Amino acid sequence: MDLELRHLKIVRAVADAGSLTRAATALGLAQPALSAQLKRIERALGGALFVRGREGVRATALGELVLDRARVLLPAVCELQEEAVRFARQGAEGYRLGGTHGPLLGALVDRLARREPGVPVTTHTSWSEREIAAGVADGRLDFALVGVCGESAPPGPGRLAWSEVARDPVCVMLAEDHPLVGRREVELAALAAEAWTDVPGDGCFGDCFAAACVRAGFTPACVYETDTASCVHLVQVGRAVGLCRATFPVTPGVAVRPLAAAPLVWRHLLGWHPAAPAADRAAEVLEHARTAHARAQAASASRAAARDGRPEGAAPAVEPA
Repeated sequence: MDLELRHLKIVRAVADAGSLTRAATALGLAQPALSAQLKRIERALGGALFVRGREGVRATALGELVLDRARVLLPAVCELQEEAVRFARQGAEGYRLGGTHGPLLGALVDRLARREPGVPVTTHTSWSEREIAAGVADGRLDFALVGVCGESAPPGPGRLAWSEVARDPVCVMLAEDHPLVGRREVELAALAAEAWTDVPGDGCFGDCFAAACVRAGFTPACVYETDTASCVHLVQVGRAVGLCRATFPVTPGVAVRPLAAAPLVWRHLLGWHPAAPAADRAAEVLEHARTAHARAQAASASRAAARDGRPEGAAPAVEPA
């Protein structure tokens, strides 16, 4: 006889009740039937699990070993079953999206909500791409919308399926009265004396940025790592220059310019678990994410052109170096 979870439940019930009579009542069995099952379990495990006496039953050394394992396994299996049911139900009823900072997550939520107004869409945000990927891997989220630097591997390699949504050159945010605003693009070396600001993350972007600066002939003297709103404020008041993507919305007091030769590239990725129910909707969600990115990029370029008083798609006049 192979040991099954129901056998462990019987052993635990006998130990908790302290007698076969009380255990049989709790399990809804006749005492002879419970005694017969317990004997089969003991034969399968190779020895007696309980010593029977006038005062009830007491676990043997082997019984204590089995009970120790049962007290770990039974709650774990119960939790697994509950999580699996919850995962399957939520995956079928709505969209659970995880993402890092940036406007693309909001744009994707808007598209899904418009397309399926009766279907709930929930979100979870974190600075950690690894945390978001882990949430998809263990069933707490359906999709991860994250980014990686250049050709870097996505978080959680081998566990999730990933598709590229889009690629953005990394741009620089300048105060609107910064001396370099008039340039069509800004050389990274021209920013050597600046303080920098950027949002945190657990990917390799910080290392890639530092390496790009070294190639440009300098090491950043100061980098303020903080939330998006604080990054924008530091740029607006001229305390620092910042890094952003092409989809960064036009913001009063801030001008966005490409970095010459695109030394840094950001890849937007959508990830999902290939065995989860949500995998059936991955192609549709990916298409929504790509459309959301394209529209956010176009809107950002249009607003920037309007603010600068130039035709849409035209670059600002070039200031002599």
